[in-house]
Amino acid sequence: MIDWLHPSVLLMLGMLPLIWLRGRARQIWQVTLPAIILGLITTLAAGSQLSLSFMGLELTPLRVDKLSLVFAYVIGIILIIGNIFALQVEDRAQHIAAGLYGASALGVVLAGDLVTLYVFWEIMMIASVWLIWRRKTPIAYEAGMRYLLVHALGGMLLFVGVIGYYLATGSVAFEKIDVDGWAFWLILIAFLINAAVPPLHAWLPDAYPEATVTGTVFLSALTTKTAVYTLMRGYPGLELLLWLGVAMTLYGVIYATLINDIRRLLSYHIISQVGYMVAGVGMGTALALNGTAAHAFTHILYKALLLMGAGAVLQMTGRSRMSDLGGLYRYMPMTFLLYMVGALSISAFPLFSGFVSKTMIVEAAAVDYRGVVYLLMLLAACGTFLSTGLKLPYFTFFGKDSGLRPKEPPINMQIAMGIAAALCFLIGIFPGALYAILPFPVDYNAYTLSHLLKELQLLFFVGLGFVVVIRYAGGKDYIALDVDWLYRGPGRRLVIHTRNMIAEANHDVRAEFMRFLAKLQTRLGKAHLDGSLLRTWATGSMALWTALVLALVLVLTLGT
Repeated sequence: MIDWLHPSVLLMLGMLPLIWLRGRARQIWQVTLPAIILGLITTLAAGSQLSLSFMGLELTPLRVDKLSLVFAYVIGIILIIGNIFALQVEDRAQHIAAGLYGASALGVVLAGDLVTLYVFWEIMMIASVWLIWRRKTPIAYEAGMRYLLVHALGGMLLFVGVIGYYLATGSVAFEKIDVDGWAFWLILIAFLINAAVPPLHAWLPDAYPEATVTGTVFLSALTTKTAVYTLMRGYPGLELLLWLGVAMTLYGVIYATLINDIRRLLSYHIISQVGYMVAGVGMGTALALNGTAAHAFTHILYKALLLMGAGAVLQMTGRSRMSDLGGLYRYMPMTFLLYMVGALSISAFPLFSGFVSKTMIVEAAAVDYRGVVYLLMLLAACGTFLSTGLKLPYFTFFGKDSGLRPKEPPINMQIAMGIAAALCFLIGIFPGALYAILPFPVDYNAYTLSHLLKELQLLFFVGLGFVVVIRYAGGKDYIALDVDWLYRGPGRRLVIHTRNMIAEANHDVRAEFMRFLAKLQTRLGKAHLDGSLLRTWATGSMALWTALVLALVLVLTLGT
């Protein structure tokens, strides 16, 4: 590899031709560019890095080790799959946003210092929100604004935390964060926001279902998984993360069983599956961390496959509620079969990718004598198979015939789903290739008799239970309230009330100041003073409050 050739920078520069390219040329470049980036990533050697000095800081914009490579590989793969899935979309802004989003995610996992990480972290936020807004609906715009505000808050916390970390240590190197004080917690909270850890999670099921059909594929893959990477790098072994992760696994599946919209249901399962990864980080053992990295890798692929299947249904029918769907397997059989590969993968069915990664985290809890954690994870696994492997496909593709007669999605969308499905199946059969790139040496065999019996029994009895309660398990047309109700309802009213209070105070202060000027004009003469500057809201408020702030600074300066 050329030492100065950063994959993220190359990908960002490579997006520029999409401004001018049209038609077939645009499609060819859209697939060729991420293929080049993946090829470049494969040339990265563990232990290599690029360092430079900037304003007295020692920065490492490129740091390569086994941990960063696991995430870089799968980001490169999903960029290819996602772009193939989006080839039919004639929206340059969306394609450029997806490319910048992928480039910034790569920048995060390859960053060796917190300053570089922060820069890519913010680019990731700005680029990703356009994948929501480009759906061009009022709901998508509002969801994108909420998404942007939450992540802007996370970015602000990260920025202040990095400053505090530098003041405490004199370094911005991104290693395990063990500094005492508020910097530790601010950086942690910023990472937890992007990981969608409850109660900081509602932005995900709020925004992802409102994104474009193709944009959701990138959203599902990048933000939460880069957050998992940062937690693995900065907070391995933090006990708090173990219990937060376990809570996530259950929280996500409980809400998924209540949801009627297929993309919202899958969004809640992102929270649940990331919970396994966060719990693995909290355990901090070599087996748990390997399981976290492996599960992040497989999750990006099978979750993208699931959302591509759901997106195909939405695109071809215009509907996404299970109560409005049914009987589609006759008309979209390929979509159904490919979706089921993802469903079996996320359910940890033997021979599929989730089985060789999720069971590693569950096994880590068992060998670490964490019985409660082990049982709760198994309980969450039951909910995953129930809602994603049984409920969603049954009521979408089987169930009561909805009268819809859709066609299969465009061939490029089927090819993208086929590639993802093939990878899910191949990783499940040959896990050695995945285990070979994990951060620590792997001493684990998923295909032992005890693992197989445990999973098959679990899946069998969940399936039996679904058959018994199938008449009550269908999609219900109601709204499941989450914590986003706080800022959608009372929070919004509080903001409006605060805005009105500020505006009223501003009006009163300006009026009082105008009366003061009038008195001075009476004494000194009108020629000496003119209050016209303060008569307009914008300039008057700006001038007045600037003067007051400068006066306060002057007082404080004289006082010292």
